[in-house]
Amino acid sequence: MTLETAQIQYHGDALYEALVGRTTLPPLRDRVEGLTIVDSYHIAAHMVQRRVGAGETIVGKKIGVTSKAVQDAIGVFEPDFGQLTSDMAFADGAAIEIDMLIQPKAEAEIAFILKSDLKGPGVTAADVLRATDHVRACFEIVDSRIDNWDIKILDTVADNASCGVYALGARQVDPRDVDLALAGMLVEKNGELAATGVGAAVQGSPLNSVAWLANTLGRLGIPFLAGEVILSGSLGPLIPVAAGDRLEMRIGGIGSCAISFSGGARHA
Repeated sequence: MTLETAQIQYHGDALYEALVGRTTLPPLRDRVEGLTIVDSYHIAAHMVQRRVGAGETIVGKKIGVTSKAVQDAIGVFEPDFGQLTSDMAFADGAAIEIDMLIQPKAEAEIAFILKSDLKGPGVTAADVLRATDHVRACFEIVDSRIDNWDIKILDTVADNASCGVYALGARQVDPRDVDLALAGMLVEKNGELAATGVGAAVQGSPLNSVAWLANTLGRLGIPFLAGEVILSGSLGPLIPVAAGDRLEMRIGGIGSCAISFSGGARHA
C-alpha cells in the first residue's frame, strides 16, 4: 500500500457518498498519484465498511473482469472481485427502481450458493463443486460511480468492482448435474435477443473463476463462508438498461431469471 490510511478513507468515503447520492466521480487513476491495485482494494474495503456501518450485511462475493475482451479493454490480465451486501439482493421477477442506480448495465451469470466454508490457497474446481449447495441463473446489474464508465482496473476495483445489484433465479440446480462450461445462455431485452454466451467464457468454466477467487482471498486470510452467494462472472456482453426495460435470461440446464426496471429516467 502506498497511500496513507487517511487517503484510503477519504477516497472510500467519496465513493460511498457517490453511491448514496447517485452521483459520479472522475477516474481515480487520473487524480490519485501513486495509486496501486492494493490501494484500490483498501479503498473498496472502506467503502463497503461504510455500507456495513449503515446497517447492511455482507452476503457474498462477486468476480468481475473474467473475459479476455474486458481484461484487454481495462488493461489487466486477471479478474477482480467485490463484496455483495444485503441491500444489493433482489428476487427473480423483481421490478428494480432505476433511480437507485446511476448508469446500470446487466450481465447474465451463474451464481454459486455455498453449503460449506471454502478457504484458499490450494482450492481446485473439484473443491468448489464439493462446497457448493446449488447454482442458479443470475442477473448482476453492474453500476459505476466513475464518470461515464471511464474505468481502468484501479478505478473499478476501488469502486467495489462496480457492484450494483443482483437477482437470483428461483430454480436451484446441483452443479454436478450440469456441465457448467458448456451451459449456453441467452438474454432477451424487451422481447428481443440481446446477448448470448456460454459458461466457458468465464475463465474456461465458472468453477475456475470461483476457485481463483477462493485462492486469491485465501492468501489475504479471507474465507468463503457457508451460505454466501458467489457471482462467478458474466457469460456474455454487458447490456445497458433504462426505465421500462424488461430482461429475461435462460441458461441451459440451470434455469431462468427475469427482472424489470421501473421509475423515472436515469440520472446523468
